[in-house]
Amino acid sequence: METKRGSFTGGIGFVIAAASSAIGLGNLWRFPYLAAQYGGGIFILVYIILALTFGFTLMITEIAIGRKTGKSPLIAYGEISKKFKFLGYLAVLVPVIILPYYCVIGGWVIKYITVYLTGKHIEAGANGGADYFLGFAGDTVSPLVFFLIFLTLTMIIVLAGVEKGIEKVSKLLMPILLFLMIAIAIYVVTLPGALDGVKYYLKPDFTKFSFKTVCGAMGQLFYSMSLAMGIMITYGSYMKKDVSVNKSVAQIEIFDTLVAFLAGMMIIPALYAAGGEEALTSKGVGLMFMSLPSTFADMASARIIGAVFFILVLFAALTSSVSVMEAIVSCLMDKFNIKRTKACIGVFVVALIMGVPSSLGFGVLSHIKPLGLDDILTFFDYISNSVLMPIVAFATCIMIGWVVGTKVVKEEVQVGGYKFKREKMYEIMIKYIAPVILVGILIAYTLDAFGIVKM
Repeated sequence: METKRGSFTGGIGFVIAAASSAIGLGNLWRFPYLAAQYGGGIFILVYIILALTFGFTLMITEIAIGRKTGKSPLIAYGEISKKFKFLGYLAVLVPVIILPYYCVIGGWVIKYITVYLTGKHIEAGANGGADYFLGFAGDTVSPLVFFLIFLTLTMIIVLAGVEKGIEKVSKLLMPILLFLMIAIAIYVVTLPGALDGVKYYLKPDFTKFSFKTVCGAMGQLFYSMSLAMGIMITYGSYMKKDVSVNKSVAQIEIFDTLVAFLAGMMIIPALYAAGGEEALTSKGVGLMFMSLPSTFADMASARIIGAVFFILVLFAALTSSVSVMEAIVSCLMDKFNIKRTKACIGVFVVALIMGVPSSLGFGVLSHIKPLGLDDILTFFDYISNSVLMPIVAFATCIMIGWVVGTKVVKEEVQVGGYKFKREKMYEIMIKYIAPVILVGILIAYTLDAFGIVKM
């Protein structure tokens, strides 16, 4: 007996859920760092241009594939082209790798919420924040406990289903997230010296523009817009036929870019006010769990601003982890015709087992450095984001642009009499420009990972 497939209630439900998926840790810690590294305003300009072209092309393609087939990525690619059936397995492998280590980081976020709620923020910000974080991350039990809490929260939401779980939670958390981001950004720009940081963030530095800027912005699009990881195909399969794909993608682009911009407005002026340009060199873990707690410690309302900030980060991380788990759960339901509960429990168990090495990678397993990378978590992040995602995106472009033809996407976008805006641009992007850029990104990220050429 075939299991009944869920769906979003309408266009607003789909857009909010998809935007919530896109707005995650990548926006909150990666975008500000990259903007600082690549010249502030010029990076933002490049990012917006790429979001409206490259991001639009990949997102509308994935959503159209999902809605046309009504299937998860594991099945959908094969239904579009039997020659590209293998791509479904590659696409689902991405969230399988991402979910465990993402939940480990989500656990760290919950830990830091407790830090501020219990008044240990001064300790967490001492010595640049490094001692406290490394002491916590290097422990054996504590990181595993918080990892389990975050993974459990994710599963509970996914268990509730598409409409009552994913859509309902997204509609609740998205407005709160936006409100908190705006509130923190306003507070930060009032700090002494913060306006110089705003100027640094917004003023384009054209001397820093290079192919590396394009690669950095392009790589950020994968994080920011949930591309090439099966999520948008999965969400597209839950999208009703009377909803405009074109309009929905445009709205998601706006949400995503707004949140990324606000993330920079929250973080860069605060760090700049605390230590000038030198304070902007941290990235990833160092930025979120060391530099920012250290910066917050010097603020008058450190405990409040820190707690609000990490609660905001939790909301963003949770909506993204839900979408990553849903992509896997949907594949299992389609492939094995099992109910959501069984699929969720299966994914939970596998993610729990796979997440343990990443959780212990800063402690008892810190001596393990796969491919010479810093730690196990960094290794999984590199494989998923810097290798598999560009490959999936490239193969998708080849499949649609050169094998089955763009007609399959165009027809789905035009269902219900809707026009396909940016149609000519889409044709050029998916056939010629996107594949070339994706190969460039794959090469650049590989060279960067092994220290041959630094991004």
